[in-house]
Amino acid sequence: MNTDNIVVVLVRPEESRNVGAVCRAMANSAVHDLRIVGRREDMDDERVRVLAIHAAYIWENARFFESVREATADCTLSAGTTRRRGKKRKGKLFLPEEFAHNAARVTDGGGRVAAVFGNERTGLTDEELEECSCGVTIPSSDEFASLNLSHAVQIVCYELFRTASEGQTGYTPIDLSRLDKTVSVITESLGQMGFFHRVTDHDMAAFWRQVFSRASLSEGEAQYIEKTFHKAAGLFAGKGRE
Repeated sequence: MNTDNIVVVLVRPEESRNVGAVCRAMANSAVHDLRIVGRREDMDDERVRVLAIHAAYIWENARFFESVREATADCTLSAGTTRRRGKKRKGKLFLPEEFAHNAARVTDGGGRVAAVFGNERTGLTDEELEECSCGVTIPSSDEFASLNLSHAVQIVCYELFRTASEGQTGYTPIDLSRLDKTVSVITESLGQMGFFHRVTDHDMAAFWRQVFSRASLSEGEAQYIEKTFHKAAGLFAGKGRE
């Protein structure tokens, strides 16, 4: 696995020392790309450095964004970490080792993978988790299920680090911003065929985005899918509704 293509995203972190501890956890697993949804000026630089120690360079190179979608736009796969389950919480949640297996396939093909971690107190909201392609959960005791932010990052980064490559994919997977174009083609084509009577185009778009991001599509595959749906919509329009 190419750990240079692993991204850690922290969403609205509150405690600067936790950010420093996250930097150290990342460095332990040769992960260096830190992205934060929030503002640098809201962090206490000195407190970050106290716990980052020799991994302060990760903090110095950290980039800041306004949303999870923006922070992960150049990634092929993004996984939001959560311990809460529910209808709006991705349904199937992967274990860290399962996520690492999928990540290895993506990074070996040249794509980026993001592990997304929520606020220390509240975790990821439903809306923030929806912006991720899949969900990951770290099993823990019901007696005290909540993990410290840096501990959660350490566990996920460790699994990513230790997962050996299982062979090259032979292509470069498209990123999520490119995938959004394919999803738009699908939903627009289905809309032209009158598909959205009982299901919304928003739900359908979210479904295809999750499925295709896990599949790590190549550019050629994305174009083929787009052509298929374009042609289906064209054939439907030609026949008319019976």
